[in-house]
Amino acid sequence: MRTVNMLEAKTHLSRLVDRAVQGEPFIIAKAGKPLVKVIALDAPIAAKPRRLGFLAGEFSIPDDFDTMGAQEIEQLFESGE
Repeated sequence: MRTVNMLEAKTHLSRLVDRAVQGEPFIIAKAGKPLVKVIALDAPIAAKPRRLGFLAGEFSIPDDFDTMGAQEIEQLFESGE
């Protein structure tokens, strides 16, 4: 992937953007430090798809989940610890 400095990016922005649209993303750097990556909006961003339900049936949630430990928590508040 091509890295260009800030001055070159300002000078040749139109040409760089045209190349990014054609599938050639680039990085803009300032003082040699990479700052941003420019890619075309139509280009797919590498992201892993979410796998919904991949743990289905592997564990169960108790019916009293929302009240579990309520007595212990109440005692802790009342005891002042």
